[in-house]
Amino acid sequence: MSDENKPHDDHGQDAGHGHDDHAPAASPEPDHAEPAGTHGAERHDEAHAAPAADAHHDEPAPEVHPVADAHAADHAGHGHEVQAEAAHGDHDAAVTAAGATAAAAAGAAAASSRTPVWSDSGDAPFEDVDTTPVYARGKTGRKKGKSGGGNETVEIIKTIVFALLIALVLRVLLFQPFTIPSASMEPNLYEGDYIVVSKWSYGYSKHAIPFSPPVFEGRIFGQQPERGDIVVFKLPRDNKTDYIKRLVGLPGDRVQMINNVLHINDQPVQDVVISDADAANMYGMPVIKARETLPGGKTFTIQDYGPGNQADDTPVFEVPEGYYFMMGDNRDNSVDSRYGVTENGVGLVPAENLIGKAEIILFSWTEGASLWNPVSWFSKVRPSRFFTVLH
Repeated sequence: MSDENKPHDDHGQDAGHGHDDHAPAASPEPDHAEPAGTHGAERHDEAHAAPAADAHHDEPAPEVHPVADAHAADHAGHGHEVQAEAAHGDHDAAVTAAGATAAAAAGAAAASSRTPVWSDSGDAPFEDVDTTPVYARGKTGRKKGKSGGGNETVEIIKTIVFALLIALVLRVLLFQPFTIPSASMEPNLYEGDYIVVSKWSYGYSKHAIPFSPPVFEGRIFGQQPERGDIVVFKLPRDNKTDYIKRLVGLPGDRVQMINNVLHINDQPVQDVVISDADAANMYGMPVIKARETLPGGKTFTIQDYGPGNQADDTPVFEVPEGYYFMMGDNRDNSVDSRYGVTENGVGLVPAENLIGKAEIILFSWTEGASLWNPVSWFSKVRPSRFFTVLH
Protein backbone atom coordinates (compact mmCIF):
# COMPACT_ATOMS: atom_id res chain seq x y z
CA MET A 1 0.00 0.00 0.00
CA SER A 2 1.34 3.46 -0.82
CA ASP A 3 1.71 6.21 1.74
CA GLU A 4 -0.98 8.13 -0.03
CA ASN A 5 -3.69 5.71 1.17
CA LYS A 6 -2.52 5.43 4.75
CA PRO A 7 -4.28 8.56 6.05
CA HIS A 8 -7.57 7.17 4.74
CA ASP A 9 -7.16 4.09 6.87
CA ASP A 10 -6.28 6.20 9.86
CA HIS A 11 -9.34 8.23 9.22
CA GLY A 12 -11.39 5.14 9.25
CA GLN A 13 -9.90 3.97 12.50
CA ASP A 14 -10.27 7.38 14.09
CA ALA A 15 -13.87 7.50 13.02
CA GLY A 16 -14.50 4.18 14.66
CA HIS A 17 -12.90 5.20 17.86
CA GLY A 18 -14.36 8.64 17.72
CA HIS A 19 -17.86 7.43 18.44
CA ASP A 20 -16.68 5.18 21.25
CA ASP A 21 -14.21 7.52 22.94
CA HIS A 22 -16.36 10.63 22.62
CA ALA A 23 -19.71 9.11 23.43
CA PRO A 24 -20.84 11.90 25.74
CA ALA A 25 -20.57 14.37 22.91
CA ALA A 26 -23.22 12.39 21.04
CA SER A 27 -25.94 13.18 23.54
CA PRO A 28 -28.75 15.27 22.08
CA GLU A 29 -27.74 18.66 23.45
CA PRO A 30 -27.82 21.10 20.55
CA ASP A 31 -26.53 24.01 22.65
CA HIS A 32 -23.13 22.34 22.87
CA ALA A 33 -23.01 20.61 19.49
CA GLU A 34 -23.84 23.69 17.41
CA PRO A 35 -21.13 25.93 18.86
CA ALA A 36 -18.69 23.11 18.49
CA GLY A 37 -19.61 22.76 14.85
CA THR A 38 -19.38 26.52 14.35
CA HIS A 39 -16.00 26.68 15.99
CA GLY A 40 -14.82 23.82 13.88
CA ALA A 41 -16.04 25.53 10.75
CA GLU A 42 -14.29 28.76 11.67
CA ARG A 43 -11.09 26.85 12.35
CA HIS A 44 -11.56 25.08 9.07
CA ASP A 45 -12.00 28.41 7.20
CA GLU A 46 -8.90 29.88 8.89
CA ALA A 47 -6.96 26.78 8.03
CA HIS A 48 -7.69 27.45 4.34
CA ALA A 49 -7.55 31.26 4.40
CA ALA A 50 -4.17 31.64 6.15
CA PRO A 51 -2.13 29.75 3.56
CA ALA A 52 -3.80 31.79 0.84
CA ALA A 53 -2.72 35.02 2.58
CA ASP A 54 0.91 33.82 2.79
CA ALA A 55 1.03 32.56 -0.78
CA HIS A 56 3.38 35.42 -1.76
CA HIS A 57 6.33 34.00 0.20
CA ASP A 58 9.34 32.60 -1.64
CA GLU A 59 8.92 29.12 -0.11
CA PRO A 60 5.36 27.58 -0.36
CA ALA A 61 3.89 26.33 2.90
CA PRO A 62 3.84 22.55 3.36
CA GLU A 63 0.66 21.17 1.84
CA VAL A 64 -1.88 19.80 4.31
CA HIS A 65 -3.23 16.55 2.95
CA PRO A 66 -6.84 16.86 1.79
CA VAL A 67 -7.76 13.74 3.71
CA ALA A 68 -6.59 15.40 6.93
CA ASP A 69 -8.69 18.46 6.13
CA ALA A 70 -11.69 16.29 5.41
CA HIS A 71 -11.08 14.39 8.60
CA ALA A 72 -10.89 17.60 10.61
CA ALA A 73 -14.04 18.95 9.00
CA ASP A 74 -15.90 15.69 9.58
CA HIS A 75 -15.03 15.59 13.25
CA ALA A 76 -15.62 19.31 13.65
CA GLY A 77 -19.20 18.64 12.77
CA HIS A 78 -19.34 16.16 15.63
CA GLY A 79 -17.70 18.73 17.98
CA HIS A 80 -14.23 17.18 17.99
CA GLU A 81 -12.29 20.33 18.78
CA VAL A 82 -9.11 18.41 19.37
CA GLN A 83 -8.93 17.32 15.76
CA ALA A 84 -9.68 20.84 14.48
CA GLU A 85 -6.99 22.32 16.70
CA ALA A 86 -4.55 19.72 15.40
CA ALA A 87 -5.26 20.86 11.85
CA HIS A 88 -4.84 24.47 12.92
CA GLY A 89 -1.55 23.57 14.56
CA ASP A 90 -0.37 22.07 11.29
CA HIS A 91 -1.21 25.34 9.56
CA ASP A 92 0.69 27.40 12.17
CA ALA A 93 3.71 25.16 11.70
CA ALA A 94 3.52 25.66 7.95
CA VAL A 95 3.30 29.45 8.33
CA THR A 96 6.19 29.44 10.78
CA ALA A 97 8.33 27.38 8.41
CA ALA A 98 7.52 29.72 5.50
CA GLY A 99 8.40 32.78 7.61
CA ALA A 100 11.70 31.21 8.67
CA THR A 101 12.56 30.47 5.04
CA ALA A 102 11.75 34.04 3.99
CA ALA A 103 13.81 35.45 6.86
CA ALA A 104 16.76 33.26 5.90
CA ALA A 105 16.51 34.44 2.29
CA ALA A 106 16.33 38.09 3.40
CA GLY A 107 19.37 37.61 5.66
CA ALA A 108 21.35 36.04 2.82
CA ALA A 109 20.43 38.94 0.52
CA ALA A 110 21.49 41.48 3.15
CA ALA A 111 24.78 39.65 3.72
CA SER A 112 25.52 39.61 0.00
CA SER A 113 24.74 43.34 -0.31
CA ARG A 114 27.22 44.36 2.41
CA THR A 115 30.65 45.60 1.28
CA PRO A 116 33.11 42.72 1.64
CA VAL A 117 36.00 43.01 4.03
CA TRP A 118 39.22 43.16 2.04
CA SER A 119 42.61 41.98 3.13
CA ASP A 120 45.78 44.09 3.51
CA SER A 121 47.25 42.61 0.34
CA GLY A 122 46.04 45.46 -1.83
CA ASP A 123 43.16 43.53 -3.39
CA ALA A 124 40.49 46.13 -2.67
CA PRO A 125 39.04 47.64 -5.85
CA PHE A 126 39.01 51.38 -6.43
CA GLU A 127 35.47 51.42 -7.75
CA ASP A 128 32.27 51.16 -5.76
CA VAL A 129 31.64 47.43 -5.42
CA ASP A 130 27.98 48.05 -4.53
CA THR A 131 27.21 49.53 -7.94
CA THR A 132 29.86 48.11 -10.28
CA PRO A 133 29.13 44.69 -11.80
CA VAL A 134 31.68 42.00 -11.03
CA TYR A 135 32.56 41.48 -14.70
CA ALA A 136 33.27 45.24 -15.15
CA ARG A 137 35.51 45.88 -12.15
CA GLY A 138 38.70 44.66 -13.75
CA LYS A 139 37.99 46.71 -16.87
CA THR A 140 37.46 49.83 -14.79
CA GLY A 141 40.83 49.33 -13.10
CA ARG A 142 42.54 48.90 -16.44
CA LYS A 143 40.90 52.03 -17.78
CA LYS A 144 42.17 53.99 -14.82
CA GLY A 145 45.63 52.61 -15.41
CA LYS A 146 45.53 53.68 -19.04
CA SER A 147 44.29 57.12 -18.03
CA GLY A 148 47.20 57.47 -15.62
CA GLY A 149 49.68 56.53 -18.34
CA GLY A 150 48.10 59.05 -20.68
CA ASN A 151 48.39 61.77 -18.05
CA GLU A 152 52.05 60.93 -17.55
CA THR A 153 52.69 61.22 -21.30
CA VAL A 154 50.94 64.59 -21.36
CA GLU A 155 53.11 65.80 -18.47
CA ILE A 156 56.29 64.72 -20.28
CA ILE A 157 55.19 66.55 -23.43
CA LYS A 158 54.42 69.67 -21.39
CA THR A 159 57.86 69.52 -19.78
CA ILE A 160 59.57 69.25 -23.16
CA VAL A 161 57.50 72.10 -24.61
CA PHE A 162 58.24 74.35 -21.63
CA ALA A 163 61.97 73.53 -21.84
CA LEU A 164 62.00 74.40 -25.55
CA LEU A 165 60.14 77.64 -24.91
CA ILE A 166 62.60 78.63 -22.20
CA ALA A 167 65.53 77.79 -24.49
CA LEU A 168 63.94 79.83 -27.29
CA VAL A 169 63.42 82.84 -25.03
CA LEU A 170 67.03 82.65 -23.81
CA ARG A 171 68.31 82.31 -27.35
CA VAL A 172 66.26 85.21 -28.71
CA LEU A 173 66.60 87.66 -25.85
CA LEU A 174 69.82 86.85 -24.01
CA PHE A 175 72.49 84.57 -25.45
CA GLN A 176 73.29 82.55 -28.53
CA PRO A 177 76.23 80.19 -29.02
CA PHE A 178 78.34 80.03 -32.19
CA THR A 179 81.27 77.96 -33.41
CA ILE A 180 84.08 79.70 -35.30
CA PRO A 181 84.42 77.98 -38.68
CA SER A 182 87.52 79.70 -40.11
CA ALA A 183 90.79 81.49 -39.32
CA SER A 184 89.67 84.97 -40.41
CA MET A 185 89.71 86.30 -36.82
CA GLU A 186 93.10 84.95 -35.73
CA PRO A 187 94.89 85.50 -33.42
CA ASN A 188 91.86 86.38 -31.25
CA LEU A 189 89.49 83.67 -32.42
CA TYR A 190 90.62 80.31 -33.75
CA GLU A 191 88.76 77.76 -35.77
CA GLY A 192 87.06 75.46 -33.28
CA ASP A 193 86.38 78.11 -30.63
CA TYR A 194 82.91 77.90 -29.12
CA ILE A 195 81.71 81.40 -28.24
CA VAL A 196 78.69 83.05 -26.63
CA VAL A 197 77.07 86.17 -28.13
CA SER A 198 74.96 88.62 -26.14
CA LYS A 199 71.73 89.39 -27.98
CA TRP A 200 70.66 92.47 -26.02
CA SER A 201 73.79 94.51 -26.87
CA TYR A 202 72.38 96.06 -30.05
CA GLY A 203 68.67 95.46 -29.64
CA TYR A 204 66.65 93.02 -31.68
CA SER A 205 65.75 92.55 -35.31
CA LYS A 206 64.08 89.74 -37.21
CA HIS A 207 67.50 88.09 -37.46
CA ALA A 208 67.55 87.65 -33.68
CA ILE A 209 64.81 85.01 -34.16
CA PRO A 210 65.68 81.61 -35.64
CA PHE A 211 65.15 81.47 -39.42
CA SER A 212 64.71 85.28 -39.55
CA PRO A 213 60.92 85.41 -39.97
CA PRO A 214 59.69 88.73 -41.41
CA VAL A 215 57.75 89.68 -38.31
CA PHE A 216 58.94 93.28 -38.29
CA GLU A 217 61.44 95.60 -40.00
CA GLY A 218 64.41 97.42 -38.49
CA ARG A 219 65.44 97.08 -34.86
CA ILE A 220 63.63 97.38 -31.55
CA PHE A 221 65.44 98.54 -28.42
CA GLY A 222 68.29 99.31 -30.80
CA GLN A 223 71.64 100.50 -29.46
CA GLN A 224 74.65 101.84 -31.32
CA PRO A 225 77.54 99.34 -31.43
CA GLU A 226 80.99 100.56 -30.51
CA ARG A 227 83.98 100.70 -32.79
CA GLY A 228 86.16 97.66 -32.18
CA ASP A 229 83.36 95.28 -31.12
CA ILE A 230 83.52 91.69 -32.39
CA VAL A 231 80.13 91.34 -34.05
CA VAL A 232 78.09 88.40 -35.36
CA PHE A 233 75.82 89.34 -38.28
CA LYS A 234 73.90 87.90 -41.19
CA LEU A 235 75.73 88.03 -44.50
CA PRO A 236 73.98 90.80 -46.47
CA ARG A 237 74.04 89.00 -49.80
CA ASP A 238 71.88 86.11 -48.54
CA ASN A 239 70.62 87.19 -45.10
CA LYS A 240 71.14 83.57 -43.94
CA THR A 241 74.83 82.91 -43.32
CA ASP A 242 76.28 83.91 -39.95
CA TYR A 243 79.54 85.87 -40.14
CA ILE A 244 81.82 87.21 -37.42
CA LYS A 245 84.13 90.21 -37.90
CA ARG A 246 85.40 93.27 -36.05
CA LEU A 247 83.53 96.54 -36.50
CA VAL A 248 86.00 99.23 -37.61
CA GLY A 249 83.77 101.77 -39.43
CA LEU A 250 80.69 103.50 -38.00
CA PRO A 251 78.06 105.39 -40.02
CA GLY A 252 79.67 108.52 -41.51
CA ASP A 253 83.24 107.14 -41.39
CA ARG A 254 85.63 107.00 -44.31
CA VAL A 255 87.65 103.77 -44.35
CA GLN A 256 90.64 102.93 -46.57
CA MET A 257 93.70 100.65 -46.64
CA ILE A 258 96.91 102.33 -47.83
CA ASN A 259 100.11 100.30 -48.10
CA ASN A 260 98.89 97.74 -45.58
CA VAL A 261 97.93 100.42 -43.05
CA LEU A 262 94.32 101.03 -41.98
CA HIS A 263 93.10 104.61 -42.30
CA ILE A 264 89.88 105.90 -40.69
CA ASN A 265 88.67 109.37 -41.57
CA ASP A 266 91.94 109.97 -43.40
CA GLN A 267 93.99 109.18 -40.31
CA PRO A 268 96.28 106.11 -40.05
CA VAL A 269 95.47 103.75 -37.25
CA GLN A 270 98.32 103.32 -34.82
CA ASP A 271 99.83 99.83 -34.78
CA VAL A 272 102.88 98.33 -33.16
CA VAL A 273 104.52 95.11 -34.26
CA ILE A 274 104.72 92.79 -31.27
CA SER A 275 105.97 89.65 -33.00
CA ASP A 276 107.87 89.00 -36.20
CA ALA A 277 109.04 85.55 -35.22
CA ASP A 278 110.43 83.30 -37.89
CA ALA A 279 107.09 81.75 -38.73
CA ALA A 280 105.19 81.30 -41.95
CA ASN A 281 101.72 80.46 -42.99
CA MET A 282 100.75 77.51 -45.17
CA TYR A 283 101.81 79.48 -48.27
CA GLY A 284 105.24 80.26 -46.86
CA MET A 285 104.42 83.89 -46.09
CA PRO A 286 105.77 85.41 -42.86
CA VAL A 287 103.23 85.90 -40.04
CA ILE A 288 103.37 89.29 -38.30
CA LYS A 289 101.39 90.19 -35.19
CA ALA A 290 100.76 93.82 -34.32
CA ARG A 291 98.94 95.74 -31.63
CA GLU A 292 96.38 98.05 -33.22
CA THR A 293 94.55 100.93 -31.49
CA LEU A 294 91.36 102.27 -33.07
CA PRO A 295 89.99 105.80 -32.64
CA GLY A 296 88.27 105.78 -29.29
CA GLY A 297 91.03 103.76 -27.61
CA LYS A 298 90.03 100.15 -28.36
CA THR A 299 93.23 98.04 -28.61
CA PHE A 300 93.54 94.49 -29.93
CA THR A 301 95.99 92.20 -31.73
CA ILE A 302 95.94 91.69 -35.47
CA GLN A 303 97.73 89.26 -37.75
CA ASP A 304 99.26 90.19 -41.12
CA TYR A 305 101.39 88.67 -43.84
CA GLY A 306 103.14 91.91 -44.74
CA PRO A 307 102.65 94.44 -47.59
CA GLY A 308 101.87 93.57 -51.17
CA ASN A 309 98.73 91.51 -50.73
CA GLN A 310 95.39 91.97 -52.51
CA ALA A 311 93.55 94.04 -49.87
CA ASP A 312 96.55 96.10 -48.68
CA ASP A 313 95.49 99.00 -50.93
CA THR A 314 91.82 99.88 -51.43
CA PRO A 315 89.64 102.78 -52.44
CA VAL A 316 87.87 104.91 -49.85
CA PHE A 317 84.72 103.36 -48.42
CA GLU A 318 82.16 105.86 -47.12
CA VAL A 319 79.86 104.29 -44.57
CA PRO A 320 76.27 105.55 -44.94
CA GLU A 321 73.80 105.93 -42.12
CA GLY A 322 72.43 102.62 -40.92
CA TYR A 323 75.46 100.60 -42.12
CA TYR A 324 78.75 99.36 -40.68
CA PHE A 325 82.19 98.45 -42.05
CA MET A 326 83.61 95.10 -40.93
CA MET A 327 87.14 93.67 -41.12
CA GLY A 328 88.77 90.44 -39.96
CA ASP A 329 91.68 90.48 -37.50
CA ASN A 330 93.62 88.19 -39.83
CA ARG A 331 93.92 91.02 -42.33
CA ASP A 332 95.36 89.15 -45.28
CA ASN A 333 93.13 86.08 -44.81
CA SER A 334 89.67 87.56 -44.38
CA VAL A 335 86.78 88.17 -46.76
CA ASP A 336 85.12 91.25 -45.28
CA SER A 337 83.74 94.71 -46.16
CA ARG A 338 86.81 95.47 -48.28
CA TYR A 339 85.26 93.09 -50.83
CA GLY A 340 81.94 94.06 -52.36
CA VAL A 341 78.93 91.85 -52.89
CA THR A 342 79.79 91.50 -56.56
CA GLU A 343 83.14 89.99 -55.49
CA ASN A 344 81.39 87.49 -53.23
CA GLY A 345 82.47 89.60 -50.31
CA VAL A 346 80.61 91.08 -47.36
CA GLY A 347 80.20 94.70 -48.39
CA LEU A 348 78.64 97.15 -45.99
CA VAL A 349 76.49 95.54 -43.30
CA PRO A 350 73.00 96.97 -42.56
CA ALA A 351 72.17 97.62 -38.92
CA GLU A 352 69.23 95.21 -39.23
CA ASN A 353 71.65 92.33 -39.90
CA LEU A 354 73.47 92.65 -36.59
CA ILE A 355 72.80 89.69 -34.27
CA GLY A 356 74.93 90.40 -31.23
CA LYS A 357 78.29 90.99 -29.63
CA ALA A 358 80.79 88.16 -29.04
CA GLU A 359 81.54 88.10 -25.31
CA ILE A 360 83.47 84.99 -24.27
CA ILE A 361 85.06 81.76 -25.48
CA LEU A 362 83.49 78.90 -23.56
CA PHE A 363 85.38 75.96 -25.06
CA SER A 364 87.86 75.31 -27.83
CA TRP A 365 88.99 72.33 -29.92
CA THR A 366 91.72 72.05 -32.53
CA GLU A 367 91.06 71.04 -36.12
CA GLY A 368 89.82 67.47 -36.44
CA ALA A 369 87.51 67.44 -33.44
CA SER A 370 84.11 65.98 -34.20
CA LEU A 371 80.86 65.68 -32.33
CA TRP A 372 80.53 62.11 -33.60
CA ASN A 373 83.99 61.13 -32.36
CA PRO A 374 83.96 61.28 -28.53
CA VAL A 375 87.69 60.51 -28.38
CA SER A 376 88.40 63.82 -30.14
CA TRP A 377 86.59 65.70 -27.39
CA PHE A 378 89.58 65.03 -25.17
CA SER A 379 92.47 64.57 -27.62
CA LYS A 380 91.73 67.80 -29.55
CA VAL A 381 90.78 70.07 -26.67
CA ARG A 382 92.49 73.47 -26.01
CA PRO A 383 92.00 74.11 -22.26
CA SER A 384 94.04 77.33 -22.33
CA ARG A 385 91.29 79.05 -24.31
CA PHE A 386 88.42 78.07 -22.04
CA PHE A 387 86.48 81.03 -20.60
CA THR A 388 88.56 83.64 -22.39
CA VAL A 389 86.92 87.07 -22.42
CA LEU A 390 86.98 88.69 -25.83
CA HIS A 391 88.23 92.25 -26.46
